[in-house]
Amino acid sequence: MSGKTKRFFKKLVSWLGLFFFAFAAYMLYNQLSKYSWADIKNALLSIPAENLTYACIASFFGYVALSSYDYLALKYIGRKLAAWKWIFVGFIGFSVSNNAGHAIVSGGTVRYRFYTRWRFKATDILRMVTFSGFTYLFGCFLLIIIGYFLTPDHAFGEGSASKMTTLITTIVAVIGLVVYFWATLFYRKPLIIKEVEFDMPSFKLALEQTILGAADILLASLVLYSVLISFVDIPFDLFIGVFIIAQVLGVFSQVPGGLGVFEGLFLFIIPGGSDQMANLFGALLAYRIIYYVLPLILSSIVLLIYEWYLGYQHHKKLARKI
Repeated sequence: MSGKTKRFFKKLVSWLGLFFFAFAAYMLYNQLSKYSWADIKNALLSIPAENLTYACIASFFGYVALSSYDYLALKYIGRKLAAWKWIFVGFIGFSVSNNAGHAIVSGGTVRYRFYTRWRFKATDILRMVTFSGFTYLFGCFLLIIIGYFLTPDHAFGEGSASKMTTLITTIVAVIGLVVYFWATLFYRKPLIIKEVEFDMPSFKLALEQTILGAADILLASLVLYSVLISFVDIPFDLFIGVFIIAQVLGVFSQVPGGLGVFEGLFLFIIPGGSDQMANLFGALLAYRIIYYVLPLILSSIVLLIYEWYLGYQHHKKLARKI
């Protein structure tokens, strides 16, 4: 790759934050255009300030948990990095990938941009991104298992098909976690995928990974629950089951931020007639603004400032040499 091409890709990546924000905003506009702005505005304004505060606090700690994905991934590959660096990259990476979809590509691109600057190999970055993906997956598995025993039988309908689907999903989650933890204790050979070696983490690291993934999802759910409870009287044990399904489907749909997929499932499952539709969508919109849009705006600003600072330092060094 020529020097000119490398410079082009560096500039491209540095502007990804704004691009993904604009794309996510466009997708959100498409969703909102189906509803009356007056109804949605009234729904947003009817959310108590106390609930919005709780939602913002949960969102803050949620992104702390998300940034910690990178900390565990660094432990996995055996590298150390200043705390501000992995917090910075984790926040930027997840605020972009949460909104853009295709988390491995969008979040991986951001990480490649920064970690290569700090002299990480491309294979190490790939191992980190893969490890973080499994952190989310095993966190989902843990919550699915817990949710199965907490969620009432009638939550997703009385049909045998829905009960069977729920049971099969839970069994898959149990098998996934059991096999993974068994492998961390007894399987020592590295997995080689396209010449990239993936070592099995220690049991302790796998446990930390699973707990962190579950904590991340729980904190994200608390953001929505804090605003949704203003309109719908729903027990948290029922809510978390719906949330996990909606979020996982949103992630696997690869639609930016799960837009439409997430809302559609929630509006279908949560009890309430058509008269509650605007209120429910208002709560979902508040959740998306607090957990998706605001972090993306903040990360875009931080990214621009950081890139400007690096450019300023570069020009300053060049001026000294002249």
